[in-house]
Amino acid sequence: MRHLKREDVWDIIRDIILINLGMAVYDMGWAIFLLPYRITTGGLAGLAAIIQYATSFPMQYTIFFVNLILLLFAWWILGIKFTIKTAYAVIFLTSYLQIGQSLMTAADGTFLQVLGPGQDSMACMLGAVLNGLGIALVFLSGGSTGGWDIVAAIANKYRNISLGRVMLYLDFVVISSCWFVFGDWRMVVFGYVTLVIYTFTLDMVMNSTRQDIQITIYTKHDTAICDEVRRRTGHTMTLLYGEGGYSHVQLNIVVVIVHKREAIKVLRIIRSIDPDAFVTQHRVEGAYGNGFNVIKG
Repeated sequence: MRHLKREDVWDIIRDIILINLGMAVYDMGWAIFLLPYRITTGGLAGLAAIIQYATSFPMQYTIFFVNLILLLFAWWILGIKFTIKTAYAVIFLTSYLQIGQSLMTAADGTFLQVLGPGQDSMACMLGAVLNGLGIALVFLSGGSTGGWDIVAAIANKYRNISLGRVMLYLDFVVISSCWFVFGDWRMVVFGYVTLVIYTFTLDMVMNSTRQDIQITIYTKHDTAICDEVRRRTGHTMTLLYGEGGYSHVQLNIVVVIVHKREAIKVLRIIRSIDPDAFVTQHRVEGAYGNGFNVIKG
């Protein structure tokens, strides 16, 4: 059995913290904003919320029991590692939902509306932002919240269909079904708006953690540029050897990946050494190893 290194222990602690924080933020979105204003969205949580609106059966119980069944399939089909992290997130998801709803319930059994009556639009936006932020924190830990994630992962294992497409179909069915509970297309629209804002927030947070820049430099002064970039940033470079398609002049190409905040420093180094260099800059969605993110399994 592999011995855990100090870095492995820290990764586990960090993942636990992120999952707990993410689930707390996610459940705040539901308990404070979405549930009191009877707003739904996609996913298993959205379906559970619709069931709660229609029957008063707490959504956390629906989430727990459905995930319990799905996790049994996940263990069998997707493996133990995926199952353990997902089960951990689900436990805290349901626990925080229970706590959040109890704190937001008035003496007469109704939910407190902290924004006041008629503030459905604002509640929709704030709840969706908290949902997206919370789920992003869980994803950054390499975890999952269960529900449609498990269904999509299983479908993807056996069918040539993207996870995003599977989840999109399921979300469409869930949000549209709330019309049968409310009989009001306005609530269906709120559901889709919540989903869009939630997805946008999720993407923004996920991409902000991976804002690295790849700079490609076509220059005759590659040695000087490499030495200066390495000295001032600590990053190493890759040298490629090319030839002009028209001039047939041989040219060295320097490729370096730096953190976004370091890009301007590298550009200034290039300008100071070879102001005639041809430079392209590209955003990198994820860079792993050698001073960047750790590859997570």
